[in-house]
Amino acid sequence: MFEFPDPESALTEPNGLLAIGGDLSAETLLSAYKQGIFPWYSTGEPIMWWSPDPRLILNFADFKISKSLQKTLNKKNFSVSCDFAFEQVINHCAHLPSRENKTWITDDMIQAYVNLHQLGIAHSIEVWQGKPNQSELIGGLYGLSIGQAFFGESMFSTQTDASKIALYYLIRFLSKYHFTWVDCQVPSEHLMSLGAKTMPRIEFLSLLKQTLALPPEKVVWKNIIT
Repeated sequence: MFEFPDPESALTEPNGLLAIGGDLSAETLLSAYKQGIFPWYSTGEPIMWWSPDPRLILNFADFKISKSLQKTLNKKNFSVSCDFAFEQVINHCAHLPSRENKTWITDDMIQAYVNLHQLGIAHSIEVWQGKPNQSELIGGLYGLSIGQAFFGESMFSTQTDASKIALYYLIRFLSKYHFTWVDCQVPSEHLMSLGAKTMPRIEFLSLLKQTLALPPEKVVWKNIIT
């Protein structure tokens, strides 16, 4: 298994680059996430591992529901599921028009996270135009669940607010199992507009250590949520 340096030794320019090399085996990825480290690189580049400072965290209590999102939620002209279409979700995230030729979700990354999904570690939330697996997939997100920590990876939307719906129902779903926050990795205006806040890396690593020490919840992942 690839051995990672102490995250506090990560570079400041580029912000958070910690190591280069290794592999995307389940063992290596689990070790990385438990230390607050994640892979992020493009096709043709070596695997690069990051631990940015600051870190972006979404505490469930801080999640902001705009008036427009509330109207969309009230209409309920959609359905939401968990783990019904993981591969569809990650492929949608990888092939968004805005990410053409510059996605970090490479074929190797897709296979690695599909493997984690098959091991019960990576999970997806799907938003459908109608019934799950019987209609159009219009939004979703995926990430990793380790202990009571959820590490968000990516989301997509083909219709207005669909990715926000996925995040809203992820928070509702995880709250039932005593999760309290989602790791959003690096600052982004979109996620900060939804309530995510930055946290110094040293504080994030302390929070992560505390969270991973909690007794793991028995989460029933494959679900029709609404």
